[in-house]
Amino acid sequence: MAKHYDIIIIGGGPGGYTAALKAASLGLKTAIVEKEKLGGTCVNKGCIPTKSLLHAASKFKELQNCDEFGVSTDFISFDFKKMQHYKKNSVKSYRKGITDLIEAENITVITGTAVIRRNKTVEVSGPEGKDFYSADHLIIATGAKCAIPNIPGVDLPGVLTSERLLASDTWNYDRLLVIGGGVIGVEFATIFSALCSNVTILEQKDHLLGPMDLEVSQALEEELKQRGITVHCLVNIKEIKEEEEHGLACVFEMNGQEQTIRTSQILIAAGRIPCIDELLGEDVSLEVENGRLKVNSEFQTSEPGIYAIGDVASDILLAHVAAAQGTYVVEKIAGIEHTIRLSVVPNGMFVKLPVVPSCIYTEPEIASVGITRELANANNMNVRCGRYSMSSNGKSIITSRQNGFIHLVFEEYSGTLVGAQIVCPRATDMISEMATAIANGLTAKQLRLAMRAHPTYSEGITEAIENYFETKGEAKQ
Repeated sequence: MAKHYDIIIIGGGPGGYTAALKAASLGLKTAIVEKEKLGGTCVNKGCIPTKSLLHAASKFKELQNCDEFGVSTDFISFDFKKMQHYKKNSVKSYRKGITDLIEAENITVITGTAVIRRNKTVEVSGPEGKDFYSADHLIIATGAKCAIPNIPGVDLPGVLTSERLLASDTWNYDRLLVIGGGVIGVEFATIFSALCSNVTILEQKDHLLGPMDLEVSQALEEELKQRGITVHCLVNIKEIKEEEEHGLACVFEMNGQEQTIRTSQILIAAGRIPCIDELLGEDVSLEVENGRLKVNSEFQTSEPGIYAIGDVASDILLAHVAAAQGTYVVEKIAGIEHTIRLSVVPNGMFVKLPVVPSCIYTEPEIASVGITRELANANNMNVRCGRYSMSSNGKSIITSRQNGFIHLVFEEYSGTLVGAQIVCPRATDMISEMATAIANGLTAKQLRLAMRAHPTYSEGITEAIENYFETKGEAKQ
C-alpha cells in the first residue's frame, strides 16, 4: 500500500524546498521527491555557482585595476581550477543549509525519478527500485533545463551549455562565443571577459536582455563594449562547424551579409524549457500550454489537487518567483491568510503590477521591478518619471564606479510608484526597497520621507524621487 502524505512535492529546487518547509511548519505531513541533489538547478548548476564565479572573476579584475587606489602588485594571475573549487564549496555550504532545515522539520526526502499516476499517486524509481506514494495534494516543481536551438553543429565538442561550462575544471576559454544575449549569456560574458577571454555575444533580437527596459539594455551593451566584449544583435545563426586550426567557427547572417566568427568554445545561452518529459503516467493528463503546465491564478493545474509552480509553469524563470509561488500554494492548501503578494493593483488603477524583482549580476549590476514607462504607455497609463545619474553619487565617486542610473516610474495623478530600473553597483540589493514600495502602494511623497544613509548608492533613490518632484514643478523640500 502506498505511503500517504498531506503534500508531496516533486522537485527539490527553490520552489520545492520552500514549499516543503512552509508545509512542515504548518503541521502538514510532507515529502519531497528529488532525482538529484536538493537545491535544484539554482543551487547546484545555476544561480549560486554562477554568482560564485562572478565574484571570483570580479576580484581578479579589481586587482588588475587597483593602481588608481594606490594599491600595486608585481604579478596578478588566476587559477581557474581553484576558482571552481571555491565555487563548489559555496554550493556545498548553501546546499547543507537547505538539508539541515529539511531534516530539522522532519520532511521526508525521497530520492528518485517521479511519475504522476491517477488519484494523486506518485511512482518513484530510485536506487533501491520502484515504490509508490500518495497524497492529498501534489505540487510539481520540476524546474527547467537548457534549451538547445536547432542549429547545425550544435552537438560538436566545444559547444557547451551553462551547466557543462560551470562543471569544467580546465581553462580553455581564450576565445568564447556566446549565443544568446539574455541574463545567462551576459553574466557568463562578464565572467570570462573579466578573466581576459576574447568574448563575443550573438543575439537574435534587436537588443540584449529581451523584455528588459530598452534604456537599461543600451546602457549594459555600452558597458560590455567598453570592457572589450563584442555584441552583435539581429543575427541569424546558420551553422557551427569544426575548424582544424581555430577549433570552432560560427556562421551567421547580419545586415543581409554572411559572416564567420572563429572561437575556441561556444556557450549556448538560448533560454530554458520546462522539465515535463516523462513526468506524467499514461493514466494522467495535465493540460500543457506553450510547453508549460497550464495553471490558473491559484497555480492549480487542470487536475484538482495538483499544482505547478516555478519554471515548469511560469513565464518568469526566477528562483525567488518559484519560492514565492510555493509559499502561496501551501498557504492556499492550508487555508490561511497569504503572507506574500505576487502582484498588486493600486487604488484607482486598472493595471496589475508585478512585484517580482529581476536581477542581473553584471558589472554594474542591473535590477528592475514593476513596469517600465513603455509598458505603462502601452497600457494607457499616464506616468511621470524621476531619474538620477550615478556619476555624481558620493559612493560611486569613492569606488570609481560612476556608470549607471536610477529610473523611477510613478503614476501621474496619485504619485504611486509603479516601476523602478536601477543600473549601478549593489542594484540587486537596492531593488528590494522598490519592490516593497510597489507591493504596499507607496507614493513619491511617502518614499520621500525615508532617510537614506550617506555615502551610499541608495542615496540615488532619494535624488531620483526629487527629480520626479522637479519635473512636476514642485520645489525641493
